Amino acid sequence: MAFCNMCGAQIADGTTTCAACAGRAATAPPIPQASTGGMTDNVAGMLAYITIIPAIIFLVMEPYNKNRFVRFHAFQNLFLHVAGFAIWIALVILSAVLAFIPILGHLVMFFLWMAMVVGFFIIWIILLLKANQGQMYKLPVIGDLAEKQANVV
Repeated sequence: MAFCNMCGAQIADGTTTCAACAGRAATAPPIPQASTGGMTDNVAGMLAYITIIPAIIFLVMEPYNKNRFVRFHAFQNLFLHVAGFAIWIALVILSAVLAFIPILGHLVMFFLWMAMVVGFFIIWIILLLKANQGQMYKLPVIGDLAEKQANVV
């Protein structure tokens, strides 16, 4: 689900503004707002996805910890890494079980590991691009959790 660029309300995918904002005077696309720290919101949101450390820094630093957009992306990154860690633990346990099957077990686990790594990388790239475009792109379960945390100030 996407969010309106002007008011932040949820809108259908593929649109940039809600019906209420579309009725207002047509103007050029909004320029990303600069936080008081000098970094624009979309750049700060994108940097929150680089690793866990910038996400935590943005949740602690003064001008960014009050910005809903940056908080959403920082929390979504943290929850994504927690989910990735949980999947990693499950795959380690499954690898130990399937190791007893001589060739097929190792082949199955290789493809499961590659699916996890490639899937995580693709999701990470999509989230980086969406944050850079100024969109609050929500992942299915993780995005809802991140949105709830971002709205708590």
